[in-house]
Amino acid sequence: MSIVTTRAQRRELQRKNAKMPGELRLIPREEWPNPQGPQRRVWRSRDYLVQEFDAPAPACVRLTVNRTTLTGDRWSDNLTWDELQDIKAQCGYPMAVAVELYPPAGDVVNVANMRHLWVMREPPAFMWRRVQAEGTQ
Repeated sequence: MSIVTTRAQRRELQRKNAKMPGELRLIPREEWPNPQGPQRRVWRSRDYLVQEFDAPAPACVRLTVNRTTLTGDRWSDNLTWDELQDIKAQCGYPMAVAVELYPPAGDVVNVANMRHLWVMREPPAFMWRRVQAEGTQ
């Protein structure tokens, strides 16, 4: 899905981004474009927009992350693992496990350069640990 913007709108977005802090800041609901939306919380920095949604078990929430800059007619891409790890921590989940899913080809929905992290209630059994429990490999 393309984002249709004018040159003036792109410049305004650049000006707004420049005024935002480098770290994520929680945005009050009354400042959201749609305050009645399904989001629980929304954060914004000069580089990222993060929206938090309820998620079914075994997750507790889903974090949807995108950059705040445009490349052509799409949100800029290339969110790194380190950036996503830092974003998860800035949103209040530094000690939680989050997973990203890659669905079967028939279920792919790719309408924007957004990444989705499901924050888990409990670490999954398949997760690596820096120090393995005694007796495991």
